[in-house]
Amino acid sequence: MYTELLAPAKDKETAIAAIDCGADAVYMGASAFGARRNAPNSVDDIKEVVEYAHKFWAKVFITINTILTDSELDEAVQLVKKLDKIGVDAIIVQDMGLAERLMDAGIPIHMSTQCDNREAEKVKFFNDIGVSRVVLARELSLKQIKEIHEQNPDLELEAFVHGALCVSYSGQCYLSQYIGGRSANRGECAQPCRKKYTVETIDGKVIAKDIHALCLKDFNASKHIKEMIEAGVFSFKIEGRLKETGYVKNVTAFYRHELDKYSAKSSSGRCIYPFEPNPEKSFNRGFTDYFLDRRKDCFNFDSPKSKGEYLGKIVEVKKNCFKIKTDKKINAQDGLTDGVNGFLVNKVENGFIYPNKEFSLKAGVKIYRNSDAEFEKLLALPVKRQIGIKAVIDGKLTLTDEDGVTVSIELPKGEKANNPEKMKETFIKQFSKTGESDFYIFNIKIVAELPFMPVSAINQLRREAFDLLMQERLKQYKREQGKKLDYTQFYKKKLDYRANVHNDSAKTFYDKCGAEVCEMSLETKLPKDEVELMRTKHCIKYALGICKSPERLVLKDEFGKAYPLKFDCAKCEMTVIAPQPAAKQLLPAEL
Repeated sequence: MYTELLAPAKDKETAIAAIDCGADAVYMGASAFGARRNAPNSVDDIKEVVEYAHKFWAKVFITINTILTDSELDEAVQLVKKLDKIGVDAIIVQDMGLAERLMDAGIPIHMSTQCDNREAEKVKFFNDIGVSRVVLARELSLKQIKEIHEQNPDLELEAFVHGALCVSYSGQCYLSQYIGGRSANRGECAQPCRKKYTVETIDGKVIAKDIHALCLKDFNASKHIKEMIEAGVFSFKIEGRLKETGYVKNVTAFYRHELDKYSAKSSSGRCIYPFEPNPEKSFNRGFTDYFLDRRKDCFNFDSPKSKGEYLGKIVEVKKNCFKIKTDKKINAQDGLTDGVNGFLVNKVENGFIYPNKEFSLKAGVKIYRNSDAEFEKLLALPVKRQIGIKAVIDGKLTLTDEDGVTVSIELPKGEKANNPEKMKETFIKQFSKTGESDFYIFNIKIVAELPFMPVSAINQLRREAFDLLMQERLKQYKREQGKKLDYTQFYKKKLDYRANVHNDSAKTFYDKCGAEVCEMSLETKLPKDEVELMRTKHCIKYALGICKSPERLVLKDEFGKAYPLKFDCAKCEMTVIAPQPAAKQLLPAEL
Protein backbone atom coordinates (compact mmCIF):
# COMPACT_ATOMS: atom_id res chain seq x y z
CA MET A 1 0.00 0.00 0.00
CA TYR A 2 1.28 3.44 -0.96
CA THR A 3 0.46 6.81 0.55
CA GLU A 4 1.59 10.35 -0.19
CA LEU A 5 3.02 12.88 2.24
CA LEU A 6 2.20 16.32 0.85
CA ALA A 7 4.16 19.28 2.23
CA PRO A 8 3.62 23.03 1.78
CA ALA A 9 6.16 25.48 0.37
CA LYS A 10 6.11 29.25 0.27
CA ASP A 11 9.14 29.37 -2.04
CA LYS A 12 11.73 27.34 -3.95
CA GLU A 13 14.06 26.89 -0.97
CA THR A 14 11.29 25.59 1.27
CA ALA A 15 10.02 23.23 -1.44
CA ILE A 16 13.44 21.67 -1.93
CA ALA A 17 13.91 21.39 1.85
CA ALA A 18 10.54 19.62 2.13
CA ILE A 19 11.56 17.12 -0.56
CA ASP A 20 14.89 16.55 1.18
CA CYS A 21 12.98 15.83 4.40
CA GLY A 22 10.87 13.12 2.80
CA ALA A 23 7.85 14.74 1.14
CA ASP A 24 6.33 12.65 -1.64
CA ALA A 25 4.87 15.84 -3.08
CA VAL A 26 4.87 19.58 -2.45
CA TYR A 27 2.25 22.22 -3.16
CA MET A 28 3.06 25.86 -3.76
CA GLY A 29 1.64 29.01 -5.29
CA ALA A 30 2.36 30.43 -8.72
CA SER A 31 2.78 34.10 -9.58
CA ALA A 32 -0.96 34.75 -9.21
CA PHE A 33 -4.39 33.33 -8.31
CA GLY A 34 -3.36 31.35 -5.21
CA ALA A 35 -5.31 31.37 -1.94
CA ARG A 36 -2.13 32.60 -0.20
CA ARG A 37 -1.44 35.77 -2.16
CA ASN A 38 1.64 36.48 -0.04
CA ALA A 39 3.41 33.32 -1.24
CA PRO A 40 3.90 33.77 -5.02
CA ASN A 41 6.53 31.96 -7.11
CA SER A 42 7.84 32.54 -10.62
CA VAL A 43 7.59 29.90 -13.35
CA ASP A 44 11.40 29.70 -13.38
CA ASP A 45 11.54 28.92 -9.65
CA ILE A 46 8.78 26.34 -9.97
CA LYS A 47 10.70 24.75 -12.86
CA GLU A 48 13.72 24.26 -10.57
CA VAL A 49 11.50 22.65 -7.94
CA VAL A 50 9.93 20.33 -10.54
CA GLU A 51 13.33 19.23 -11.82
CA TYR A 52 14.54 18.53 -8.29
CA ALA A 53 11.37 16.75 -7.17
CA HIS A 54 11.16 14.47 -10.19
CA LYS A 55 14.63 13.10 -9.48
CA PHE A 56 13.06 11.42 -6.46
CA TRP A 57 9.80 10.72 -8.28
CA ALA A 58 8.17 13.29 -6.02
CA LYS A 59 5.39 15.49 -7.38
CA VAL A 60 4.73 19.22 -7.55
CA PHE A 61 1.21 20.65 -7.34
CA ILE A 62 0.42 24.31 -7.98
CA THR A 63 -2.40 26.22 -6.32
CA ILE A 64 -4.57 28.26 -8.69
CA ASN A 65 -7.37 28.04 -6.17
CA THR A 66 -9.06 31.42 -5.98
CA ILE A 67 -12.31 32.34 -7.66
CA LEU A 68 -11.63 34.32 -10.83
CA THR A 69 -13.27 37.12 -12.76
CA ASP A 70 -14.09 36.64 -16.44
CA SER A 71 -11.13 38.82 -17.39
CA GLU A 72 -8.76 36.74 -15.23
CA LEU A 73 -9.70 33.36 -16.69
CA ASP A 74 -7.65 33.66 -19.88
CA GLU A 75 -4.63 34.83 -17.91
CA ALA A 76 -4.97 31.92 -15.51
CA VAL A 77 -5.27 29.39 -18.33
CA GLN A 78 -2.14 30.78 -20.03
CA LEU A 79 -0.25 30.59 -16.73
CA VAL A 80 -1.30 26.96 -16.22
CA LYS A 81 -0.20 26.05 -19.75
CA LYS A 82 3.28 27.40 -18.91
CA LEU A 83 3.25 25.35 -15.71
CA ASP A 84 2.15 22.25 -17.58
CA LYS A 85 4.98 22.76 -20.08
CA ILE A 86 7.62 22.74 -17.31
CA GLY A 87 6.22 19.50 -15.92
CA VAL A 88 4.08 20.30 -12.86
CA ASP A 89 1.98 17.31 -11.89
CA ALA A 90 -1.44 18.85 -11.18
CA ILE A 91 -3.24 22.13 -10.56
CA ILE A 92 -5.28 22.68 -7.37
CA VAL A 93 -8.48 24.50 -8.38
CA GLN A 94 -11.55 26.08 -6.80
CA ASP A 95 -13.13 27.97 -9.71
CA MET A 96 -15.30 25.72 -11.89
CA GLY A 97 -14.86 27.98 -14.91
CA LEU A 98 -11.13 27.36 -14.72
CA ALA A 99 -11.60 23.66 -13.92
CA GLU A 100 -13.64 23.19 -17.10
CA ARG A 101 -11.04 24.82 -19.32
CA LEU A 102 -8.13 22.93 -17.78
CA MET A 103 -9.86 19.60 -18.09
CA ASP A 104 -10.66 20.37 -21.73
CA ALA A 105 -6.91 20.91 -22.19
CA GLY A 106 -6.12 17.50 -20.62
CA ILE A 107 -4.50 18.95 -17.49
CA PRO A 108 -5.03 16.98 -14.25
CA ILE A 109 -6.76 18.97 -11.53
CA HIS A 110 -7.36 18.53 -7.82
CA MET A 111 -10.44 20.13 -6.29
CA SER A 112 -9.26 22.40 -3.51
CA THR A 113 -10.60 22.23 0.03
CA GLN A 114 -11.88 25.74 -0.84
CA CYS A 115 -14.63 23.90 -2.74
CA ASP A 116 -16.13 22.97 0.65
CA ASN A 117 -15.79 19.23 0.11
CA ARG A 118 -17.71 17.96 3.13
CA GLU A 119 -20.70 16.35 1.41
CA ALA A 120 -20.40 12.89 -0.11
CA GLU A 121 -22.61 13.97 -3.02
CA LYS A 122 -20.23 16.74 -4.00
CA VAL A 123 -17.19 14.46 -3.90
CA LYS A 124 -19.10 11.93 -6.02
CA PHE A 125 -19.94 14.70 -8.53
CA PHE A 126 -16.28 15.69 -8.85
CA ASN A 127 -15.32 12.06 -9.34
CA ASP A 128 -17.98 11.60 -12.00
CA ILE A 129 -16.87 14.63 -14.05
CA GLY A 130 -13.31 13.27 -14.09
CA VAL A 131 -11.15 15.19 -11.62
CA SER A 132 -7.97 13.47 -10.41
CA ARG A 133 -8.31 14.17 -6.70
CA VAL A 134 -10.50 15.85 -4.09
CA VAL A 135 -9.08 17.64 -1.05
CA LEU A 136 -11.48 16.87 1.79
CA ALA A 137 -12.85 19.33 4.32
CA ARG A 138 -10.97 19.34 7.61
CA GLU A 139 -14.16 18.84 9.63
CA LEU A 140 -14.89 15.30 8.44
CA SER A 141 -14.82 12.34 10.80
CA LEU A 142 -13.10 9.06 10.05
CA LYS A 143 -16.53 7.54 9.46
CA GLN A 144 -17.45 10.22 6.90
CA ILE A 145 -14.10 9.83 5.10
CA LYS A 146 -14.64 6.09 4.89
CA GLU A 147 -18.14 6.53 3.46
CA ILE A 148 -16.82 8.92 0.81
CA HIS A 149 -14.05 6.49 -0.10
CA GLU A 150 -16.46 3.56 -0.36
CA GLN A 151 -18.59 5.56 -2.81
CA ASN A 152 -15.50 6.61 -4.79
CA PRO A 153 -12.94 3.80 -4.48
CA ASP A 154 -11.08 4.91 -7.62
CA LEU A 155 -10.72 8.57 -6.57
CA GLU A 156 -7.64 9.89 -4.76
CA LEU A 157 -8.66 11.49 -1.46
CA GLU A 158 -6.41 14.08 0.15
CA ALA A 159 -6.89 15.03 3.79
CA PHE A 160 -5.16 17.42 6.13
CA VAL A 161 -3.02 15.82 8.79
CA HIS A 162 -1.35 18.82 10.44
CA GLY A 163 -1.36 22.61 10.70
CA ALA A 164 -3.57 25.64 11.25
CA LEU A 165 -7.34 25.21 11.15
CA CYS A 166 -9.79 27.56 9.46
CA VAL A 167 -12.66 27.91 11.90
CA SER A 168 -15.14 28.15 9.01
CA TYR A 169 -15.86 25.50 6.43
CA SER A 170 -13.26 26.34 3.78
CA GLY A 171 -14.62 28.44 0.96
CA GLN A 172 -17.57 29.44 3.12
CA CYS A 173 -15.94 32.24 5.14
CA TYR A 174 -16.93 35.76 4.17
CA LEU A 175 -15.99 37.55 7.39
CA SER A 176 -12.77 39.09 6.04
CA GLN A 177 -14.65 40.21 2.93
CA TYR A 178 -17.42 41.70 5.06
CA ILE A 179 -15.11 43.61 7.37
CA GLY A 180 -12.72 45.13 4.84
CA GLY A 181 -13.23 43.81 1.34
CA ARG A 182 -10.42 41.25 1.62
CA SER A 183 -11.90 38.03 0.29
CA ALA A 184 -10.62 34.67 1.52
CA ASN A 185 -11.85 33.23 -1.76
CA ARG A 186 -9.62 35.71 -3.58
CA GLY A 187 -6.50 34.92 -1.55
CA GLU A 188 -6.64 37.98 0.72
CA CYS A 189 -7.96 36.71 4.07
CA ALA A 190 -7.15 39.12 6.91
CA GLN A 191 -7.80 36.39 9.52
CA PRO A 192 -10.43 38.16 11.63
CA CYS A 193 -11.01 34.77 13.30
CA ARG A 194 -7.80 35.34 15.27
CA LYS A 195 -9.09 38.63 16.79
CA LYS A 196 -10.72 39.22 20.17
CA TYR A 197 -14.51 39.22 20.57
CA THR A 198 -16.96 39.51 23.42
CA VAL A 199 -19.77 36.96 23.62
CA GLU A 200 -23.06 38.56 24.69
CA THR A 201 -26.76 37.83 24.73
CA ILE A 202 -28.86 39.91 22.34
CA ASP A 203 -29.94 42.10 25.27
CA GLY A 204 -26.33 42.93 26.22
CA LYS A 205 -25.54 40.45 28.99
CA VAL A 206 -21.80 39.61 28.80
CA ILE A 207 -21.08 35.88 28.73
CA ALA A 208 -17.33 36.08 28.00
CA LYS A 209 -15.38 39.30 27.51
CA ASP A 210 -12.45 39.89 25.15
CA ILE A 211 -11.67 36.29 24.24
CA HIS A 212 -10.38 34.85 20.98
CA ALA A 213 -13.77 33.29 20.46
CA LEU A 214 -13.14 32.00 16.92
CA CYS A 215 -9.51 30.95 17.38
CA LEU A 216 -8.83 27.24 17.03
CA LYS A 217 -5.90 25.12 18.11
CA ASP A 218 -3.74 23.58 15.39
CA PHE A 219 -4.53 20.24 13.80
CA ASN A 220 -2.43 17.18 14.67
CA ALA A 221 -3.76 13.84 13.42
CA SER A 222 -0.54 11.88 13.97
CA LYS A 223 -2.28 9.44 16.31
CA HIS A 224 -4.88 8.63 13.62
CA ILE A 225 -2.68 7.92 10.61
CA LYS A 226 -3.40 4.18 10.50
CA GLU A 227 -7.14 4.83 10.81
CA MET A 228 -7.01 7.50 8.11
CA ILE A 229 -5.26 5.08 5.74
CA GLU A 230 -7.89 2.44 6.48
CA ALA A 231 -10.64 5.02 5.87
CA GLY A 232 -9.27 5.67 2.38
CA VAL A 233 -6.97 8.67 2.64
CA PHE A 234 -4.20 8.53 0.04
CA SER A 235 -2.54 11.93 0.47
CA PHE A 236 -1.68 13.33 3.91
CA LYS A 237 -1.49 17.10 3.66
CA ILE A 238 0.47 19.42 5.93
CA GLU A 239 -0.96 22.95 6.05
CA GLY A 240 1.42 25.92 5.96
CA ARG A 241 2.23 27.71 2.70
CA LEU A 242 3.22 30.78 4.71
CA LYS A 243 5.33 28.89 7.23
CA GLU A 244 9.11 29.23 7.52
CA THR A 245 11.46 26.57 6.14
CA GLY A 246 12.39 25.25 9.61
CA TYR A 247 8.73 24.55 10.39
CA VAL A 248 8.26 22.66 7.13
CA LYS A 249 11.44 20.61 7.62
CA ASN A 250 10.54 19.59 11.17
CA VAL A 251 6.90 18.71 10.52
CA THR A 252 7.62 16.94 7.22
CA ALA A 253 10.36 14.83 8.80
CA PHE A 254 8.02 13.93 11.68
CA TYR A 255 5.19 12.75 9.42
CA ARG A 256 7.61 10.92 7.13
CA HIS A 257 8.59 8.83 10.13
CA GLU A 258 4.97 8.30 11.21
CA LEU A 259 3.66 7.36 7.75
CA ASP A 260 6.52 4.92 7.20
CA LYS A 261 5.16 2.84 10.10
CA TYR A 262 2.04 1.95 8.12
CA SER A 263 2.66 2.29 4.38
CA ALA A 264 5.23 2.55 1.63
CA LYS A 265 6.01 6.02 0.35
CA SER A 266 5.10 6.98 -3.19
CA SER A 267 8.48 8.57 -3.93
CA SER A 268 12.09 7.40 -3.64
CA GLY A 269 15.06 7.76 -1.34
CA ARG A 270 16.02 7.81 2.30
CA CYS A 271 16.56 10.92 4.43
CA ILE A 272 19.19 11.44 7.12
CA TYR A 273 18.24 14.17 9.60
CA PRO A 274 20.62 16.15 11.83
CA PHE A 275 17.68 16.74 14.21
CA GLU A 276 15.03 14.61 15.90
CA PRO A 277 11.69 15.85 14.52
CA ASN A 278 9.15 17.05 17.05
CA PRO A 279 6.10 19.10 15.96
CA GLU A 280 5.68 20.58 19.44
CA LYS A 281 8.91 22.52 18.85
CA SER A 282 7.44 24.32 15.83
CA PHE A 283 4.66 26.92 15.73
CA ASN A 284 1.44 25.65 17.26
CA ARG A 285 -1.45 27.02 19.29
CA GLY A 286 -1.85 23.73 21.11
CA PHE A 287 -3.02 20.64 19.24
CA THR A 288 -6.36 19.05 18.46
CA ASP A 289 -7.44 16.10 16.31
CA TYR A 290 -10.60 18.13 15.60
CA PHE A 291 -13.54 15.89 14.61
CA LEU A 292 -11.75 12.78 13.32
CA ASP A 293 -12.87 10.73 16.29
CA ARG A 294 -15.29 12.66 18.49
CA ARG A 295 -15.84 16.26 19.53
CA LYS A 296 -13.13 17.59 21.84
CA ASP A 297 -11.81 20.98 22.91
CA CYS A 298 -10.55 22.33 19.59
CA PHE A 299 -10.48 26.01 20.59
CA ASN A 300 -7.85 28.32 22.10
CA PHE A 301 -9.56 31.36 23.55
CA ASP A 302 -6.37 32.68 25.16
CA SER A 303 -4.15 33.62 22.22
CA PRO A 304 -3.60 33.06 18.48
CA LYS A 305 0.16 33.07 19.08
CA SER A 306 2.39 30.02 19.20
CA LYS A 307 2.32 28.08 22.45
CA GLY A 308 5.01 25.54 21.59
CA GLU A 309 6.04 22.60 23.78
CA TYR A 310 5.00 22.28 27.41
CA LEU A 311 7.95 22.53 29.83
CA GLY A 312 6.40 22.43 33.29
CA LYS A 313 4.93 24.52 36.10
CA ILE A 314 6.64 27.31 38.01
CA VAL A 315 7.68 26.08 41.46
CA GLU A 316 9.55 29.14 42.77
CA VAL A 317 9.61 32.86 41.94
CA LYS A 318 12.26 35.39 42.97
CA LYS A 319 12.64 39.06 42.13
CA ASN A 320 14.18 38.72 38.66
CA CYS A 321 13.93 34.99 38.01
CA PHE A 322 11.89 31.84 38.47
CA LYS A 323 12.30 28.09 38.51
CA ILE A 324 10.14 25.46 36.82
CA LYS A 325 9.88 21.71 37.34
CA THR A 326 10.92 20.16 34.04
CA ASP A 327 13.06 17.39 32.59
CA LYS A 328 13.92 19.49 29.54
CA LYS A 329 17.07 21.59 29.18
CA ILE A 330 16.45 25.32 28.82
CA ASN A 331 19.04 27.51 27.13
CA ALA A 332 19.74 31.21 26.73
CA GLN A 333 17.75 32.76 23.84
CA ASP A 334 14.93 30.23 24.17
CA GLY A 335 11.50 31.80 23.79
CA LEU A 336 9.14 31.00 26.68
CA THR A 337 5.48 31.84 27.24
CA ASP A 338 2.71 31.35 29.75
CA GLY A 339 0.37 30.78 26.81
CA VAL A 340 -0.41 34.48 26.37
CA ASN A 341 2.69 36.57 27.06
CA GLY A 342 6.21 35.68 26.03
CA PHE A 343 9.86 36.54 26.65
CA LEU A 344 13.39 35.41 25.82
CA VAL A 345 15.69 33.70 28.30
CA ASN A 346 18.73 35.82 29.14
CA LYS A 347 20.44 33.10 31.15
CA VAL A 348 19.84 29.98 33.21
CA GLU A 349 21.77 29.75 36.45
CA ASN A 350 21.42 27.24 39.30
CA GLY A 351 18.10 26.13 37.82
CA PHE A 352 16.67 29.66 37.77
CA ILE A 353 15.49 31.25 34.52
CA TYR A 354 16.21 34.95 33.98
CA PRO A 355 13.80 36.60 31.46
CA ASN A 356 14.91 39.46 29.19
CA LYS A 357 12.15 41.70 30.58
CA GLU A 358 10.04 42.16 33.68
CA PHE A 359 7.38 39.53 33.82
CA SER A 360 4.68 38.91 36.42
CA LEU A 361 4.57 35.19 37.13
CA LYS A 362 3.28 33.08 39.99
CA ALA A 363 3.95 29.56 41.26
CA GLY A 364 1.77 26.99 39.52
CA VAL A 365 1.70 28.78 36.15
CA LYS A 366 2.34 26.50 33.16
CA ILE A 367 5.31 27.47 31.01
CA TYR A 368 5.78 26.58 27.34
CA ARG A 369 8.72 26.97 24.97
CA ASN A 370 7.78 28.36 21.56
CA SER A 371 11.34 28.85 20.35
CA ASP A 372 14.12 26.36 21.09
CA ALA A 373 17.43 28.03 20.21
CA GLU A 374 19.44 24.80 20.07
CA PHE A 375 16.82 22.98 18.03
CA GLU A 376 16.65 25.86 15.54
CA LYS A 377 20.40 25.54 14.96
CA LEU A 378 19.97 21.86 14.11
CA LEU A 379 17.02 22.65 11.83
CA ALA A 380 19.22 25.04 9.88
CA LEU A 381 21.58 22.20 8.95
CA PRO A 382 21.06 20.54 5.55
CA VAL A 383 19.18 17.25 5.16
CA LYS A 384 20.34 14.93 2.39
CA ARG A 385 17.97 12.64 0.54
CA GLN A 386 19.52 9.82 -1.46
CA ILE A 387 18.21 6.98 -3.62
CA GLY A 388 19.50 3.49 -2.90
CA ILE A 389 21.25 1.56 -5.67
CA LYS A 390 23.04 -1.75 -6.07
CA ALA A 391 25.97 -2.26 -8.41
CA VAL A 392 27.00 -5.40 -10.26
CA ILE A 393 30.27 -5.79 -12.19
CA ASP A 394 30.44 -8.72 -14.59
CA GLY A 395 32.56 -7.28 -17.37
CA LYS A 396 30.56 -4.07 -17.32
CA LEU A 397 29.05 -1.96 -14.53
CA THR A 398 25.27 -2.27 -14.03
CA LEU A 399 23.40 -0.03 -11.59
CA THR A 400 19.85 -0.78 -10.43
CA ASP A 401 18.07 1.65 -8.12
CA GLU A 402 15.41 0.97 -5.51
CA ASP A 403 12.66 1.50 -8.10
CA GLY A 404 14.12 -1.03 -10.52
CA VAL A 405 15.57 1.52 -12.95
CA THR A 406 18.68 0.00 -14.53
CA VAL A 407 21.59 1.30 -16.61
CA SER A 408 24.86 -0.25 -17.75
CA ILE A 409 28.20 1.32 -18.60
CA GLU A 410 31.43 -0.12 -19.91
CA LEU A 411 34.41 -0.27 -17.57
CA PRO A 412 37.47 1.76 -18.59
CA LYS A 413 40.02 -0.33 -20.44
CA GLY A 414 43.25 -0.97 -18.55
CA GLU A 415 45.93 -3.43 -17.71
CA LYS A 416 45.27 -6.40 -15.51
CA ALA A 417 45.62 -5.52 -11.82
CA ASN A 418 48.73 -6.91 -10.17
CA ASN A 419 46.76 -7.52 -6.98
CA PRO A 420 43.11 -8.34 -7.92
CA GLU A 421 41.92 -8.54 -4.29
CA LYS A 422 43.45 -5.17 -3.45
CA MET A 423 41.92 -3.68 -6.60
CA LYS A 424 38.52 -5.05 -5.63
CA GLU A 425 38.84 -3.63 -2.12
CA THR A 426 39.90 -0.22 -3.45
CA PHE A 427 37.05 -0.17 -5.98
CA ILE A 428 34.37 -0.98 -3.40
CA LYS A 429 35.71 1.59 -0.94
CA GLN A 430 36.02 4.36 -3.52
CA PHE A 431 32.85 3.65 -5.47
CA SER A 432 30.83 3.71 -2.23
CA LYS A 433 31.90 7.31 -1.51
CA THR A 434 28.69 8.85 -2.86
CA GLY A 435 29.09 12.05 -0.84
CA GLU A 436 26.63 14.77 -1.88
CA SER A 437 25.24 12.87 -4.87
CA ASP A 438 21.57 11.85 -5.16
CA PHE A 439 22.46 8.18 -4.65
CA TYR A 440 23.93 5.88 -2.05
CA ILE A 441 25.25 2.35 -2.58
CA PHE A 442 23.64 -0.39 -0.50
CA ASN A 443 25.26 -3.32 -2.32
CA ILE A 444 28.22 -3.92 -4.65
CA LYS A 445 28.66 -7.32 -6.25
CA ILE A 446 31.82 -8.00 -8.28
CA VAL A 447 31.67 -11.26 -10.24
CA ALA A 448 34.41 -10.56 -12.81
CA GLU A 449 38.00 -9.52 -12.40
CA LEU A 450 38.56 -5.78 -12.46
CA PRO A 451 41.19 -4.09 -14.62
CA PHE A 452 43.62 -1.81 -12.85
CA MET A 453 41.92 1.56 -12.21
CA PRO A 454 43.40 4.52 -10.36
CA VAL A 455 41.18 6.27 -7.82
CA SER A 456 40.50 9.11 -10.26
CA ALA A 457 39.17 6.63 -12.83
CA ILE A 458 36.86 5.00 -10.28
CA ASN A 459 35.51 8.40 -9.29
CA GLN A 460 34.93 9.34 -12.91
CA LEU A 461 33.18 6.03 -13.58
CA ARG A 462 30.89 6.61 -10.60
CA ARG A 463 29.99 10.13 -11.74
CA GLU A 464 29.23 9.00 -15.30
CA ALA A 465 27.18 6.01 -14.13
CA PHE A 466 25.19 8.12 -11.65
CA ASP A 467 24.47 10.76 -14.32
CA LEU A 468 23.29 8.07 -16.70
CA LEU A 469 21.06 6.53 -14.04
CA MET A 470 19.49 9.88 -13.16
CA GLN A 471 18.77 10.60 -16.83
CA GLU A 472 17.05 7.21 -17.09
CA ARG A 473 15.04 7.87 -13.89
CA LEU A 474 13.77 11.16 -15.31
CA LYS A 475 12.84 9.43 -18.58
CA GLN A 476 10.85 6.82 -16.70
CA TYR A 477 9.07 9.30 -14.42
CA LYS A 478 5.35 9.09 -15.13
CA ARG A 479 3.30 12.28 -15.05
CA GLU A 480 -0.41 11.86 -14.52
CA GLN A 481 -2.66 12.57 -17.48
CA GLY A 482 -5.86 14.55 -17.09
CA LYS A 483 -9.21 12.84 -17.62
CA LYS A 484 -11.88 13.82 -20.11
CA LEU A 485 -14.56 16.13 -18.68
CA ASP A 486 -17.99 14.54 -18.37
CA TYR A 487 -20.88 16.93 -17.72
CA THR A 488 -22.68 15.02 -14.98
CA GLN A 489 -25.87 16.13 -13.23
CA PHE A 490 -24.98 18.27 -10.18
CA TYR A 491 -26.54 17.08 -6.94
CA LYS A 492 -28.28 20.43 -6.28
CA LYS A 493 -30.79 22.17 -8.54
CA LYS A 494 -30.27 25.77 -7.37
CA LEU A 495 -27.10 27.51 -6.17
CA ASP A 496 -26.79 30.70 -4.14
CA TYR A 497 -23.76 32.87 -3.30
CA ARG A 498 -22.20 30.05 -1.28
CA ALA A 499 -21.36 28.21 -4.51
CA ASN A 500 -18.80 31.01 -5.12
CA VAL A 501 -19.65 31.39 -8.81
CA HIS A 502 -17.59 34.43 -9.76
CA ASN A 503 -17.61 34.38 -13.57
CA ASP A 504 -19.89 33.56 -16.49
CA SER A 505 -17.86 30.47 -17.43
CA ALA A 506 -18.50 28.90 -14.03
CA LYS A 507 -22.19 29.77 -14.32
CA THR A 508 -22.34 28.13 -17.76
CA PHE A 509 -20.54 25.05 -16.41
CA TYR A 510 -23.21 24.52 -13.75
CA ASP A 511 -25.86 25.13 -16.41
CA LYS A 512 -24.44 22.21 -18.40
CA CYS A 513 -24.61 20.13 -15.22
CA GLY A 514 -28.31 20.92 -14.66
CA ALA A 515 -27.93 23.44 -11.83
CA GLU A 516 -29.27 27.00 -11.86
CA VAL A 517 -27.02 29.69 -10.38
CA CYS A 518 -29.54 31.96 -8.66
CA GLU A 519 -26.91 34.21 -7.07
CA MET A 520 -23.38 35.01 -8.16
CA SER A 521 -20.59 35.05 -5.58
CA LEU A 522 -20.88 37.31 -2.59
CA GLU A 523 -17.75 39.08 -3.87
CA THR A 524 -19.65 39.88 -7.10
CA LYS A 525 -23.10 40.87 -5.91
CA LEU A 526 -24.72 41.36 -2.52
CA PRO A 527 -27.39 38.81 -1.60
CA LYS A 528 -30.82 40.20 -0.83
CA ASP A 529 -31.43 38.00 2.15
CA GLU A 530 -29.53 37.06 5.30
CA VAL A 531 -25.80 36.57 4.78
CA GLU A 532 -23.93 33.75 6.47
CA LEU A 533 -20.46 35.14 7.07
CA MET A 534 -19.21 31.85 8.45
CA ARG A 535 -20.45 28.31 9.05
CA THR A 536 -18.43 26.24 11.47
CA LYS A 537 -18.34 23.01 13.47
CA HIS A 538 -16.77 25.01 16.31
CA CYS A 539 -19.58 25.92 18.67
CA ILE A 540 -19.18 28.76 21.15
CA LYS A 541 -22.00 27.42 23.33
CA TYR A 542 -20.22 24.07 23.61
CA ALA A 543 -16.88 25.77 24.25
CA LEU A 544 -18.32 27.90 27.03
CA GLY A 545 -20.23 25.00 28.58
CA ILE A 546 -23.69 26.46 27.89
CA CYS A 547 -24.92 24.02 25.24
CA LYS A 548 -28.48 23.89 26.55
CA SER A 549 -28.82 27.63 27.08
CA PRO A 550 -31.83 29.00 25.15
CA GLU A 551 -30.37 32.52 25.05
CA ARG A 552 -29.62 34.06 21.69
CA LEU A 553 -26.01 35.16 21.40
CA VAL A 554 -23.95 37.67 19.44
CA LEU A 555 -20.24 38.19 18.89
CA LYS A 556 -19.18 41.77 19.45
CA ASP A 557 -15.90 42.92 17.91
CA GLU A 558 -13.48 45.56 19.20
CA PHE A 559 -15.44 48.28 17.36
CA GLY A 560 -18.72 47.31 19.01
CA LYS A 561 -20.27 45.71 15.93
CA ALA A 562 -22.45 42.73 16.88
CA TYR A 563 -22.66 39.59 14.77
CA PRO A 564 -25.70 37.38 15.52
CA LEU A 565 -24.99 33.67 16.07
CA LYS A 566 -27.24 30.81 15.05
CA PHE A 567 -26.95 27.23 16.27
CA ASP A 568 -28.05 24.05 14.52
CA CYS A 569 -27.67 21.47 17.28
CA ALA A 570 -28.85 18.59 15.08
CA LYS A 571 -25.90 19.16 12.73
CA CYS A 572 -23.70 20.53 15.51
CA GLU A 573 -23.04 23.69 13.47
CA MET A 574 -22.80 27.38 14.33
CA THR A 575 -23.22 30.24 11.87
CA VAL A 576 -22.04 33.83 12.17
CA ILE A 577 -24.52 36.17 10.54
CA ALA A 578 -23.91 39.60 9.01
CA PRO A 579 -25.52 42.42 10.97
CA GLN A 580 -28.54 43.83 9.18
CA PRO A 581 -29.01 45.53 6.85
CA ALA A 582 -26.24 43.62 5.07
CA ALA A 583 -26.58 45.56 1.83
CA LYS A 584 -25.39 48.76 3.52
CA GLN A 585 -22.45 47.19 5.31
CA LEU A 586 -20.97 44.61 2.96
CA LEU A 587 -18.00 45.73 0.90
CA PRO A 588 -17.74 43.95 -2.44
CA ALA A 589 -14.29 43.11 -3.78
CA GLU A 590 -12.92 45.15 -6.61
CA LEU A 591 -13.58 43.40 -9.92
